[in-house]
Amino acid sequence: MKNLTNVLLALLFLAVAALFVLHFTGNGKNPKGDKAEGITGAVSEGIAFVDIDTVVFKFNMYSDRREELLEKQKKAEAELNSKGTQYERGVKDFQDKVNKGLVTRATAAEMEQSLIQQQQELVNLRDQLQSNLLEEDQVMNRQVLEYITTYLHENKDQYKYQYVLGKSFGSPVLFGDPAMDITQMVVDGLNAKYQTEKKK
Repeated sequence: MKNLTNVLLALLFLAVAALFVLHFTGNGKNPKGDKAEGITGAVSEGIAFVDIDTVVFKFNMYSDRREELLEKQKKAEAELNSKGTQYERGVKDFQDKVNKGLVTRATAAEMEQSLIQQQQELVNLRDQLQSNLLEEDQVMNRQVLEYITTYLHENKDQYKYQYVLGKSFGSPVLFGDPAMDITQMVVDGLNAKYQTEKKK
């Protein structure tokens, strides 16, 4: 164990010595100049970022599609509520007739079977409507992101960046220099393009 520690210390000493020699002899110098200047140059020449959440929420296309989806959701809820009310009336009518002895056992069994089928259809309808709305929401989000990506690609010469990173809560980009933040420029450009296309 002691020998392993000595070997590791010797390797560490050699690595530090090599770095020391390279640094002071000039062999380790960045060809573009000092290290900090090289990093800043790379950032200013080709990398920017946008706050994805801000871009999406301020993008008029997202607002329009969201409104359409909310309208569909309201219609789906209204349809479900209407059929649910019909079902509840049927259940109440069934219980009332059975309690008062106004139907035969055979008729009561038929009515009960019909109500069970209605209940199953109601559950199926609810599941189908939820599934449709979830799929439409996913498609809408993909369409919005595709539009943003296409816009950035089409206007890469205007922005003069080789990379545009997407920053949002929990994303790999934890910090960005505000000077490299092109969020508002992108929002303005997207909305201008979208409004022009919408008028056609």
